[in-house]
Amino acid sequence: MVNRIRPAFIEKERGSMKQSVLLTMFGGLSAFLMLGTAHAGSFNIDAVLATSLSACKAAPSGTPLKIGYAADFSDLGGFADKPASEAAKYFVDLVNCAGGVDGSPIKLIIKNIEGNPEVTQRVGLELMDAGVSAMLGPPFPDFGEPLLQVTAGKIATLFVTSTEPMLANSKALSYLVAFDDTAQATAAAKFALSKGWKTAVTFSAPGPYFGYNPKIFSKVFKAGGGTIAADYNFVPIDDMDFSTQANKMASVGSAPDVVYSAMLSFQAAVLRGQLDAAGVKTNYLVTDAFEATGGYFTKGVEGFYHTTHSFPAAGSRVKALADGYQATIGAPLENASFGGLAVDAIAVIISAFQSTGSMDPKILGAAIAKTDGVEGATSNLSYSGASGSPAKPVFVHRVVNGAPTLAATIQ
Repeated sequence: MVNRIRPAFIEKERGSMKQSVLLTMFGGLSAFLMLGTAHAGSFNIDAVLATSLSACKAAPSGTPLKIGYAADFSDLGGFADKPASEAAKYFVDLVNCAGGVDGSPIKLIIKNIEGNPEVTQRVGLELMDAGVSAMLGPPFPDFGEPLLQVTAGKIATLFVTSTEPMLANSKALSYLVAFDDTAQATAAAKFALSKGWKTAVTFSAPGPYFGYNPKIFSKVFKAGGGTIAADYNFVPIDDMDFSTQANKMASVGSAPDVVYSAMLSFQAAVLRGQLDAAGVKTNYLVTDAFEATGGYFTKGVEGFYHTTHSFPAAGSRVKALADGYQATIGAPLENASFGGLAVDAIAVIISAFQSTGSMDPKILGAAIAKTDGVEGATSNLSYSGASGSPAKPVFVHRVVNGAPTLAATIQ
């Protein structure tokens, strides 16, 4: 998801499941001159993911490439940063076990921002004082923005799981690792049109994420020949009664081909139940909030489609990551998509380091904007221009027998 959800933390019980829900610039001339300087060496992510920690090469002895992670382990951001940080630690161990990056080990420094803007800024300063060359950031703009006030274009900050477009600005050395919401909603609309769906109803709330995704979806869907029959307002997290909207939809006499929303999984399940009861049978297409808020542990979502960041197909890197982690740690990686995004972020930093040969934060940070085709765990990533958002595919899953299946990959 992950985006701006203002309430600090809300817990809801749904059946036996407890759901913890949320809710600038380039360096000087030296940085410019370094951008085109190729650095000897290569990085093979597949070989790294296949590395066994029980059979390491000689320890790399070069100057460490330091990466900081301002991670949120609170109830607000922990659903993303806990699996992401665990995957990041495991991947760094693999890299160092495989000989490091051109002879340099990676040193990962993780500090907990505790879901607190002031702590976030203190952590940012501490990581910069520790000499990190790049920094990984937390999920929500509520903490991403305070972090950027500290980094102030002096060091690359890569937001591992956020989809918030406002955080992406390569001129400020601020980057997303996940696709942004523009790409996510655009892909959803293209998928809906590819299914032959002609009419849609959206559920939205004012503001980013809950309002922005339906807005972009509607724009693209209509441009492709579709019709938005109605947009219904709802309150994120709190609304559990959609009977008014359901009755209005039933009164139309014909159901839309699809309902699209960014609402959280347990709300979407309730909406579906109440629409079914009103005789409105339709398809459901939702955002990555579905998976982020425990969609696969929610009853009543069979057949749902949702956009997300990866699919663990046989032979995929994200599956290799998850399988290797479980075999090594002895426990499953809680969320392979979020873990994979952390690996993506580190791969981008490695690529920028190798392309410049520099650990200088400004030089390395500026180089990220020039990276193309970086091989990550969830997919390959490319950055261009000043947007700071990567070009990468959006995966569409469908719930079949309570498990994710791959419905489409939208480039």
